[in-house]
Amino acid sequence: MNTRLTIQVVPSAHLSDADRKTIIALCNRAYEDDLEPLFDTFVGATHVLAYHKGHLVSHALWVTRYLQVGSGPLLRTAYIEAVATDPAYRNRGFATTIMKRIVDEIGDYELAALSPSSVVFYERLGWELWRGPLFIRTETDVLPTPAEEQVMILRLPKTPSLDPNAPLSAEWRTGEKVVVRVPS
Repeated sequence: MNTRLTIQVVPSAHLSDADRKTIIALCNRAYEDDLEPLFDTFVGATHVLAYHKGHLVSHALWVTRYLQVGSGPLLRTAYIEAVATDPAYRNRGFATTIMKRIVDEIGDYELAALSPSSVVFYERLGWELWRGPLFIRTETDVLPTPAEEQVMILRLPKTPSLDPNAPLSAEWRTGEKVVVRVPS
């Protein structure tokens, strides 16, 4: 079986409308959901695209977010999103190849993070599950995320010492899930 891939790293601003539609269609097939509205929230994304025999078969992107451990400094973070492989091309190592390429591209960030669909998949690639509580920072508050939310991190060359049991927060963006506090 030929598993050779052609990899392209492309900023969102350089994608044509046809490229964007092809990427969203791939992600929709992989997630069995309509992800187009989600793609509108990925401002300034960089896409990693994997082609097999000229067909887009795997995708991931990163956006810049600022994560904060406890009350520490904001960490410039490559937040990985929309990791997807066409169902007809799964179990060939394509997503692993994409994830390794992303790590090669984000070395100037202080941290990498993602919300995993499979903890086991990312753990074997060196990612760590964050064990501390998770929060979203708004302009006026710090709100807990729902209990089922998970975050994994990947330490990069510029990552400072981190305690994965400490609270971790990210800035709010459209579509973030938070636990709404009801006044008593």
